[in-house]
Amino acid sequence: MSARDEILARVRSALADADTSEVHVPRGYRARRTPEGLAGRFAGRVEDYRATVSRCADEDLVRTVANALPTGARVVLPPGLPLDVPGVVDEDFAAATLDGYDAVVTTATVAIAETGTIVLTHGAGEGRRALSLVPDLHVCVVRADQVVPDVPQAIAFLGAPAYHDRPQTWISGPSATSDIELDRVEGVHGPRTLHVVLVG
Repeated sequence: MSARDEILARVRSALADADTSEVHVPRGYRARRTPEGLAGRFAGRVEDYRATVSRCADEDLVRTVANALPTGARVVLPPGLPLDVPGVVDEDFAAATLDGYDAVVTTATVAIAETGTIVLTHGAGEGRRALSLVPDLHVCVVRADQVVPDVPQAIAFLGAPAYHDRPQTWISGPSATSDIELDRVEGVHGPRTLHVVLVG
């Protein structure tokens, strides 16, 4: 008998008399009401992550997105982006090609007020995962009516059949990590800069 088999046999023996009936876990999460509303709370949480938030009305959206892009930036866009923004539409560019672009502009599926998180499901206007990970600046358009209070409500929303077969990317601020001495480094695993344009 191998060490692996011996360990598994002991685990099975220890669990032989265990109660395997289903356990009900209460899901009565507290809903927070905030004076600034969901969109305001979301914006504040996003800023806590050292990301930039620009709020605008629908008629100012294209101008606000353009202002979020550096002058002369090379911009890649996902297919189906519902905005008239100058840039090159992604044609499944290789990562090395995407690395030659300064910025990407996408939309989002849902946003979470409590955590300042944006969720992309990579449909039209959001593009494939590499688009939101390789360029150094990610400008993400979020509409106020896409903001839900908390993670359980976002998960319930994403449980709809339309999202069952789609990958998800959850973004909470720009990519950041810390070394053993807690020195923060941004841009290691994704964009160094996140700019959220919150519409409405």
